[in-house]
Amino acid sequence: MKRHILHIIFCVVAFLAFSMTVGAVTKDMADTEYKKANYQQAIKDYEELLKYGVSPELYYNLGNSYYRINNITRALINYERASMLDPGNKDIRFNLQFVRNKTIDKYADDNEMFFVTWYKTIVNIASVDGWAKISVISVIFALLLLLVYLFCENVNLRKVGFFGSLAFIGCFIFSLLFAYQQKYYFENRCGAIAISPVVNVKKTPSVGNTDEFIIHEGTKVYITDRGMRGWIGVRLSDGREGWILKDQIEEI
Repeated sequence: MKRHILHIIFCVVAFLAFSMTVGAVTKDMADTEYKKANYQQAIKDYEELLKYGVSPELYYNLGNSYYRINNITRALINYERASMLDPGNKDIRFNLQFVRNKTIDKYADDNEMFFVTWYKTIVNIASVDGWAKISVISVIFALLLLLVYLFCENVNLRKVGFFGSLAFIGCFIFSLLFAYQQKYYFENRCGAIAISPVVNVKKTPSVGNTDEFIIHEGTKVYITDRGMRGWIGVRLSDGREGWILKDQIEEI
């Protein structure tokens, strides 16, 4: 009986070890296939890896692979997803803007107050994990400086400790706020990309209704209503709204 139990345990451990090895090899294989210009195989490998967990690096590499086979729409979708997970990454932002410029439709963004734009820029400097790390580091420095203030006899050093700890406490609070906002935006994301060559945007959710306007493949829209079966209410960055068939877009 004990031998059977040990045999089962051994098989389970071996299977888990093999699974972990396969996962690591698959990532290495995807990178290798991309470097060898076998982009179709790299795409398959990256998409398989994404079934087990998302990361900005995987979406970024997948976007690069799609771009190499001239699939601009799929590249755009994956760069958008990578940017949501790591909005401060310069390489992701550059590639995202690069492929956006290759789409047919060019729409101006809604006008924002300058301070709103600045605030969003600051929030997007780092990812959620990045802001979380900054908050931890800020707490550590705040505590160290607080100890300097409490136990140091030098007046100047005590001032440094006091005001420095206040500054790092403020940094801790703001980094937590920025991390929360990024997490909120990600969990409540409403962006989508048109995946049909031509999309007829309707005034009401009805095939027989007249077209409000037309958009093309690769255009980004924002979902405003999911209440009608088979239809999605959308808004463009320039403020125009309408309804499109659900299978004509892919959510980011």
